[in-house]
Formats: sequence, C-alpha cells, structure tokens
Amino acid sequence: MAPVLVKLALRRAVREARYVRPVPFGRATGLVRDVYGRLERDFGMLAPPVAVHSPSPPVLAASWVMLRESLVAAGETSRADREIVATVVSRGNSCPYCVEVHGMALDSLGRSAEAAAIASGRPVTDPRTGILSARARAELTAVAFTFHYLNRVVSVFLGPSPLPSSVPDSARAKAKAVLGRFLRPVTGAAPGESLDLLPVGSRDFAWAAGNPVVEDAFSRAASAFAALPVPSPVRDVVERELSTWDGAPPGLSRSWVEAFDDPAVRLALVVAKAPYQVDDALVAAAGLGDRELVELVGWAGFTAAARAVSVAPLPG
Repeated sequence: MAPVLVKLALRRAVREARYVRPVPFGRATGLVRDVYGRLERDFGMLAPPVAVHSPSPPVLAASWVMLRESLVAAGETSRADREIVATVVSRGNSCPYCVEVHGMALDSLGRSAEAAAIASGRPVTDPRTGILSARARAELTAVAFTFHYLNRVVSVFLGPSPLPSSVPDSARAKAKAVLGRFLRPVTGAAPGESLDLLPVGSRDFAWAAGNPVVEDAFSRAASAFAALPVPSPVRDVVERELSTWDGAPPGLSRSWVEAFDDPAVRLALVVAKAPYQVDDALVAAAGLGDRELVELVGWAGFTAAARAVSVAPLPG
C-alpha cells in the first residue's frame, strides 16, 4: 500500500473512537491543526491515542507534548529502550492496543524478541534498571508517566487493536508490517520543539530535575490539566482516594467504586485505578459532552499517572 494511502487510512481510523467524535484532519483548525501537523511530522501518523483528545485542544496539546518529549525527541537513551518501557508499562496496565502498537515499533527497530516476550508476559530486561545518569533516568521515567496516562485514555476511547476492525484476520500480519514502518523513529526530532504549544508551568517535577526539557514539558502539561474545569467534588474524591493508592489494580469487580453516588466521581475513579472496567453504562451515567468527557478522563488519567510514577520509582 502506498505511503499516502496508508496515511489517509490512519487519518480515517480515528473515526472508530468510542464515546467521542475526534476532529477530522481536514476540519482541524487552530491549535488542533497545529498539533495534528506536528504529530504526523514527528510521529509518522495521526496516532488515534493522541487524536482522541481533539475535542479539548489544551488536553490534545498536553498529550502530544508529553508523548513527543518523552518518546520521540532525541536524548541520552535510545528509542528502542524507550519503546521497551512503553510496552512494559502498557502490558502492566492491561492495554493491548498500546502493547500492539509499541510492539510493532520494536519490530521496526529490530527488537522483535523483546516485543514478543512482553506481549506474552515473559520477562525482559527493563532499561530502567541499573545505573543511569539523572538525564537518562528522567527520560525513561517520562516515558513511563506518559504511558500510564495514555493507557488509561486508550482503554476508554479505543478498541483492543490499532488496526481498524474492517481489516480481516488474513490481512492483519501484512497490515501490521506496513503500520510498523510508519512507527520507525524520525530523524531530527530535537528536544523541546513542542514546548511552545503550552504556557510555561511550575517546573515542580522532582523526578525530571536532571533533564530541563522533560521537566519543562511535564510542568506545562501539569498546568494544562490543573486548569481544566473538573468539578471540585470529583477532584477532592479522586485525589483523596489516590493519596493512599499503591498503584495495584483493584481486580475485575467494580464493587469498590459503587459506594460513590456521583456518576462523574465513579467514572473518574475507574479511569484512574482500573480503566479496563470502563463501560458504556459508566460513561452514559456521567452524561458528559465530548469535551467534558475528554477533560475528565484526561485529568483522572494524568493524576493517576503521577501517582503511579511516585509509588513505583525507578530501581537503581
């Protein structure tokens, strides 16, 4: 399939998002169009995990800033090591979509053995172990943070595979090979080129102190999420519940959240702690429009990602 046709197919793939209607590429304006253009240039495709944020331009920009400055931009660590971290975290969060996408990226980088091992639940050497410089540690922590976040968003808004449901089983291997070529790292992705998308933040990320660009990127993203109009009762409950959370999933039952009467609180808590439990009934009960839903899910996902990183610091 020609690259232009693949790119067009990927743009159409965002139509399969659940619960929200992402802005189509051809109708994007302003900040959304700016992010879409940079996403295709630096990531190789209009990645649905980013595009689903488009009903809320600030959240779209924040999600791309985190992804670009953690996974895409050149740094001290290799793209292959970052992809391993992304895939390991996604596997731990039960996000088959991200495991498949970043497994394909590993395939394109000649690391198929690690991709297959992670997908099957077998152990691999985690690049976060061992002795790392402060800069390298910040880069890999940023990748883990980003995928704790994106795994939650993807679990809500996307299906179990990046390939459209219309692709027959007999063609999936070939389609994955073609898609994998689009996931090869681009050259010249200089650190910091996405920072202008968001206002300056508070720069209070201690884990990123060894890497000024990463610290700046995540501080800007944090300020964007903090500014969202998430109701105070939702913020208060989620922050209280996460303050003692050890990062472990609560299991398959959703009884742990049924004590809360507010449907928005229940949805935000499930997104934060067990996004694989989000279903049609939970989303419908919250009764939110596209922008409000993206912002609630994004805020809960970011808050949970920050907690997940703090309770599971890098070994070393």
